Amino acid sequence: FVTMADAPVKREKAVEEVTTLKNKVAEGDEYFAVAHIFASFNDTFVHITDLSGRETLTRVTGGMKVKADRDEASPYAAMLAAMDAA
Repeated sequence: FVTMADAPVKREKAVEEVTTLKNKVAEGDEYFAVAHIFASFNDTFVHITDLSGRETLTRVTGGMKVKADRDEASPYAAMLAAMDAA
């Protein structure tokens, strides 16, 4: 008869995935990339990846550029997001 106190304890190791969104390319260097642009009724996302689409170089939304919630989906916020991403 084995109680729970006598049973071996299995501990899972926590795997932490680190995602960095800082510039991986030096300022002024040219780099081939793909710009994924998603415009919805609520926000505009500009996501720039490498050619394979696996590695994120930068990601900016219209909501990150304007303070008012009603301006997140505006063309002005999309323009600011695209300028910041480029």
